[in-house]
Amino acid sequence: MLAIAGGKGGVGKTTTALGLSTALDAPVVAADADPDMPDLHALAGVDREPTLTALDGRHVEAAVQSHPDDPHVSLLPAPRFGDADPGAVGRSLARLAACDRGAVVDCPAGAGPDAAAPLRAADATLLVTTLCAPALRDAAKTAAMARTLDAPPCGVVLTRTRSAPEEVVDLLDCPVVASVPAAESPTLADEGVRAAYRRLAARLGEDIL
Repeated sequence: MLAIAGGKGGVGKTTTALGLSTALDAPVVAADADPDMPDLHALAGVDREPTLTALDGRHVEAAVQSHPDDPHVSLLPAPRFGDADPGAVGRSLARLAACDRGAVVDCPAGAGPDAAAPLRAADATLLVTTLCAPALRDAAKTAAMARTLDAPPCGVVLTRTRSAPEEVVDLLDCPVVASVPAAESPTLADEGVRAAYRRLAARLGEDIL
């Protein structure tokens, strides 16, 4: 299971989670673990229910929805804020990690318990950040947390840019694996953005899931 994480909200984690999922050739479940910013279902154009916590005690196939344009991508929207029992979220993430499909999880921002839960279940972390200083500082904190929780960063995706400064590699101690250009909404309809996620998928490979 691959965690898509970053310390700051609004840097493109959800877009990266869905963009990477649709660029992979293998069957994959894209799940949203961020009840504060539950954007995955809206970006993909699917229903708000069932959510990630529907996996608690159920088989993955009984809870997921299919992406309307990519049948190999299944979707799990975020738990509703205030309704999700932390234990249920943890059990659902563990069930997702153990399923026979690859999984990509859109993580909450910050360094609290909600952000830590997906990292505990994941095998690796893909950091997402813009090039602004506050986002980079927060990404460095997320990278440290991911290493502590045994989901070490496999790379960083820089959004809204075409550059890949070496200073970012030094700060986060992992390679820049993609630079995703800025685009008008809907972002994933832009060919330059889609091409960036296809290159990312080819670089990471299916084994990362």
